[in-house]
Amino acid sequence: MTRLDVESAEEAMRSLFPATPLQLNDHLSARYGADIWLKREDLSPVRSYKIRGAFNFFRKAIGQGAVGKTFVCASAGNHAQGFAFVCRHFGVPGVVFMPVTTPQQKIDKTRMFGAEFITIRLFGDFFDQCYQAARDHVEAVGGVMVPPFDHADIIEGQATVAAEIMQQLPEGTVPDMVVLPVGGGGLAAGITGYLHGTVPKSAFVFTEPAGAPSLKRSIEAGKLTTLAKVDNFVDGAAVARIGDLNFAALCNFPAEQVHLMPENAICVTIQEMLNVEGVVLEPAGALSLTAIAAMDRDAIRGKTIVAVVSGGNFDFERLPDVKERAMRYAGLKKYFILRLAQRPGALRDFLNLLGPDDDIARFEYLKKSARNFGSILIGIETKAPENFARLIGNFEAAGMGYEDITENEILANLII
Repeated sequence: MTRLDVESAEEAMRSLFPATPLQLNDHLSARYGADIWLKREDLSPVRSYKIRGAFNFFRKAIGQGAVGKTFVCASAGNHAQGFAFVCRHFGVPGVVFMPVTTPQQKIDKTRMFGAEFITIRLFGDFFDQCYQAARDHVEAVGGVMVPPFDHADIIEGQATVAAEIMQQLPEGTVPDMVVLPVGGGGLAAGITGYLHGTVPKSAFVFTEPAGAPSLKRSIEAGKLTTLAKVDNFVDGAAVARIGDLNFAALCNFPAEQVHLMPENAICVTIQEMLNVEGVVLEPAGALSLTAIAAMDRDAIRGKTIVAVVSGGNFDFERLPDVKERAMRYAGLKKYFILRLAQRPGALRDFLNLLGPDDDIARFEYLKKSARNFGSILIGIETKAPENFARLIGNFEAAGMGYEDITENEILANLII
């Protein structure tokens, strides 16, 4: 991949959609005392950068004689939507394999983007089963498999994000920091490759979900590492193994430049950007902004920072879960198991322990565990984290048995 190749791809891409904006965000810039520029990939036609790699792959495959062949992909997310959009643009047939468990909203959006040029096939309960079915179909029909991230043409297509950034920054400006989300690694490999020699190696900050640190663990191990377990909450970046080509491009960066973001912290960013800026971000799209929020403000004050906002395909049915996680991370909501005496007035005595800003969000008897005491699940929301220190002090002063289960993942999954 050369700069000229990337710039040729970027020029060709203008037949599909205009450059996504690079916006100086006043709200974040004022907060951090820095110039925070957001590369808004959530404003592409399919609300993610994935359309870039797909376009470049199709452009080159068709140019090399793949006319008349069926293109195939396996995806339940942004890759499927970019693939479908590009199939319609080039007027070529495509087959999208999705797990049977894919939400109907994602199926409908993919079908809308591809129209009559695509066929959607649902197969298997898990992605691995779906991916294998796609591979089998390619073999059976002599088709062309379009990978989501681990291919030179996909990486080159994603690198067009960097070409646009350098065109859009004020003349003569070179960013002091470039913050990149990482899933399979195609975007990060492309951008770092294009900016090599222009932006110092130390200026790159990579960010992964804490529950899917495939790049960081691989760099630490000095070899490609497959994660045994992945938290799928940040579905656009929850990858168990970074791409081979992408790791080869990123393996020489220090592990310290890969920042892991807790899933609940990402929820704080999603909620804030929606409420304050009116910007809808998917969890992967909020990764880079969450990384900035976690940085030492003195270390970034006065700097020019470019953060790639990678996508905005957010299912609003997830909003209650996002709000719940955000409040827990911010220390504004906790869950307790209380051991409450079974006597008249016991509930009133408990209520008197609450402060003026404490609100009961959930209350239920779990069971009557003894004749004299009962167990209660209670969720409490408050306006400031320090209010819980006072409340817990009141519990202890009153001799009330309690257990804070807010961060107990097993219990949270069962009863919260």
